[in-house]
This record gives sequence, structure tokens and C-alpha cells, in this order.
Amino acid sequence: MAPKSCQNLYHLPFAFLAPRLFVQHVPKRGIKSISKPRSNRFNQGLNLPTLESTAAAALERKRFTTPLRTGALGIKKGMTAMYEPGTGRRFPCTVVQMDQVQVVSHKTRQRNGYFAVQVGCGWKHPSNVTRPLLGHFAESEVSPKRHLVEFKVRDETGLLGIGEIIGASWFQEGQYIDARANSRGMGFAGGMKRHGFSGQPASHGVSLTHRSMGSAGQSQGGGSRVYPGKKMAGRMGGHQVTTQNVKVVKVDDEKGLVVLQGSIPGPDGCLVKLSDAIKKPWPTVPVNLLEAQPAVDPAAATA
Repeated sequence: MAPKSCQNLYHLPFAFLAPRLFVQHVPKRGIKSISKPRSNRFNQGLNLPTLESTAAAALERKRFTTPLRTGALGIKKGMTAMYEPGTGRRFPCTVVQMDQVQVVSHKTRQRNGYFAVQVGCGWKHPSNVTRPLLGHFAESEVSPKRHLVEFKVRDETGLLGIGEIIGASWFQEGQYIDARANSRGMGFAGGMKRHGFSGQPASHGVSLTHRSMGSAGQSQGGGSRVYPGKKMAGRMGGHQVTTQNVKVVKVDDEKGLVVLQGSIPGPDGCLVKLSDAIKKPWPTVPVNLLEAQPAVDPAAATA
């Protein structure tokens, strides 16, 4: 007859007589390192610098390359040539005209997180402007502008008064500027024209593929695919190009003309963004436009 199980805890046998109900944990054997632990590469511990990942820290890092004052807008009129008075050397020039360039709005760090000046140029008929933009122009008491561009400035000292006119005298003769414009669109172009490929041989068995691109990748070693960013035939031009360190040769404030040495991107009639060169010393000109240009009459501006 099988023995009955213990129904009461007091009837259990002693511990040394009872069978092992639980398996004891046996620690695994391993090799203990005798070298010093590696230093933690993360920002943990004492006497370490605080990580600067805030928006204010990002603006401080860009402070050195942020212009002190706003830029200006112009229309590229074409190219001409001038002569040096001393040597008589002839050099090409680009003529840019500034058409009714006005300050439309501001952006501050308290509201937008950075300082910037919104500049407009040209004129647009109110019937061709959307109602939100008409309200934006009416709030600033300026006429509707054809082009609106934003220029970042370093601090609040570079914010001009709303409605102020930026003329050609905003730039000085002899200073250097950066010119930005959309390059001339050339449509769909092949590899030789777009990237300067040498093409295929003119003979030796090549038939009807003299200007073709050639291989676009490996069949096995590269994963049987075309790598992203591969130089191939495609749409050429039509994107923003920056020409740095362009010298201002002549300034005509009466006609609103700025003559630049050399060529700048874009076709004739395109919009050009002019700003102080970031790789040259900042020009010694008054930051506040009130000292150089008279205030504009809002009634005359909206007429």
C-alpha cells in the first residue's frame, strides 16, 4: 500500500531527510580579465562638458559665419566689360539692378528661434497675389512684391526697420560679396556634357555608342545594383549655385546698379541674392540702414 502524502506542513520530515525539491544554481565558469576596464566614451561621469544639443548652442556655433547685416535682391541684366585705369587691362563684369528692394518682415529668436530679415523686390499686381500674402503685405504697409527672400543675421542689431528701402549704396566699391542664383537650365543632358565623361573610343569596334556612359556598376561584387548618387545622364542645371568672393567694381545708387567683377550664375533676368562674403572680413559700413537711407512713406509705397 502506497504511503499517504503529508497533508499538514507539520508532518513534513526534516530537511536533511527530505529530497531536494529545487536544483541548486551552479555558476558558469569564465575567464576574468586582468586588464583595466575601458573608459566610457559616452558623456557620463564627473568633470565632463555638457552636451550642447540645444537650438541656442547651434546658433552660437554658426555665429562666426552668420552675416552682421541682411543681404539684398537684384535682377541680372547682362554682362559688359571695363578697363583698369592704371594698367588698361580689360575684364568682364556683370550688371545687377536692384528694383524696389524693401524690408517686409522680421524673424526674432523669441518667436522663430533665429534672427532674420525678409526682403522683397519688384512689384506684383494685387489681383495676382493670394489673400494671405496680401494681408502680409498690408500688415507691413508695403506694396506687393514679386520676390520674397529671407536673410539670416547674427543678432537683433542687423534687423532693419520694416518698410526701409535697400539701395545700391548698401554695398561699397571694392568689397566682396556672395552671389546666389538658379543656374541656367539645360534640359536632359548626357554623361559627357553633364559630368565631363570622355566617352567611348571613336573606332576599334565601337558602333553607335561613342557618347554613351558605359557601365553603371558591377554585376556581382557591388551587390548587383546601381549605387545611389551615381553620375549618369539626367536633368542638368536649374538649381541654386553660389559664387563666392565676387568683387564689387562700381555702384550707381541713382540707377540702382551694382557692377560685379566676373560672371555670376543664372541667365539674364533671373533673381540674384547678394550678401556679404563670409570668407572675407565684414565690410565697415553702417549696420543700421536709417543712417544711409531715408525712411519710405507707406502711402507712397502702397500706391
